[in-house]
Amino acid sequence: MSTLIIVFLTAIVVLFSGTSGRGKFSRYIGIAGLLLALVVSFQPECSFFAKYQSMYIYDETAALFTRIAIIITTLIFFLGGFALSNHRSHQSELYALMLFALCGGIILFGFENMTVLFLGIEILSIPLYVMAGSSKTDLRSIEAALKYFLMGAFATGFLMFGVALVYGATGSFDIHQIAQLSTENANDTMFILGAVLMLVALAFKTSLAPFHTWSPDVYQGAPSLITSFMASVVKISAFGAFFKLMTTAFIGIAPSWINIIGVLVIITLLLSNIMGLAQTNAKRMLAYSSVSHAGYIAMVFFGFNNLSVGVLVFYLFAYSLSTIGVFMCLIWVEKIKRETSYEAFRGLAKTEPLLALVTAVSLFSMAGVPLTAGFIGKFGIFAQAIGVAPFLVVVAVVGSALSIAYYLRLIISMFFAKESSFNTSERVSFTYNLLSLLIILLIIGIGIYPDLFAKIH
Repeated sequence: MSTLIIVFLTAIVVLFSGTSGRGKFSRYIGIAGLLLALVVSFQPECSFFAKYQSMYIYDETAALFTRIAIIITTLIFFLGGFALSNHRSHQSELYALMLFALCGGIILFGFENMTVLFLGIEILSIPLYVMAGSSKTDLRSIEAALKYFLMGAFATGFLMFGVALVYGATGSFDIHQIAQLSTENANDTMFILGAVLMLVALAFKTSLAPFHTWSPDVYQGAPSLITSFMASVVKISAFGAFFKLMTTAFIGIAPSWINIIGVLVIITLLLSNIMGLAQTNAKRMLAYSSVSHAGYIAMVFFGFNNLSVGVLVFYLFAYSLSTIGVFMCLIWVEKIKRETSYEAFRGLAKTEPLLALVTAVSLFSMAGVPLTAGFIGKFGIFAQAIGVAPFLVVVAVVGSALSIAYYLRLIISMFFAKESSFNTSERVSFTYNLLSLLIILLIIGIGIYPDLFAKIH
């Protein structure tokens, strides 16, 4: 909880830093606060907070999820200087909102009570509704915010209805008491219906098909930096809560919901990858890519064991690193060209080879190419699921093969175009190049030597 408090106080300071100097120091304050929170996350929890463990517990699992969420948020903040150069008047507000959303994510990692789960989801979601519409002169951004809000409110309704039914069946909000009661009354119709409704609500949040319809439009319409936050930190938070809820509170009725997730995974992997092939806009393609990865991640429920948390965290970290690597390039190209079609990336490797390289490495990692972190992540998920759901693994492999096709379209545009379309004197900053090099080293380093991840976290 100490980490949560530090992130919250940092958000407050960042917010009020906008009152002077147009918030030009807000990014640096945010980075400093995040680094402090990261250091504190490795320390034992203060004994003072032991009294709140019935509501929120900062155990090893919560600490692990918190660390990777903070690391990814810090990387996004480093990108903010260039990405938000047109938002000088309200930079501090955007950074503060990201930190508030991160607070919601941290709450979701350690919730012990259904009410805390609801609070965490709302604290995570409300800042995102505002951030999605932060590009005030872009109608697509405003549309994205409205659509995200409406679909988010719809999902929240499902969540609350589900919580009400679960409480009606068990008389408790405590997830461990609910788990015990679920084992004793595995055939309670009200309880099963409540669990299914909560599953549907979290399927909305994680963008599992067919509850993904908001994702492509919101991802394309929102500012690219905010989209990168949604595709990485928000997905980490949502899946952290999803996994804990289903494998703790509803473990006693697993046969009732595991098949539903299986169907959602199949629909997600096939639909998203086929739709990804049809896209001509890189940002929209990445939206469908994000949906497909939600399908891969959801496979962690099949054959889950004591090692599943580690597998889940590794995959989320690898995927988030790759997301940041691709969005670095997308943000820069969008600033220069004012568009994100595949054509806008033509010849990028000739003018910015390091930026093109980090994008290619990140896309290969997303596709699960060997010697990348993404390959190890997918291998861990597939190896766990193959014993109980071999058909899902086959579908996932087919989906991965399809994803390579639309990833290669972007890579070919960057590296094999005859002429470069970047006839500009503007060059990528030193920070960008340094961050590119760091992400390349992490993706390949963890891919070759997975035990390095254990040393990082």
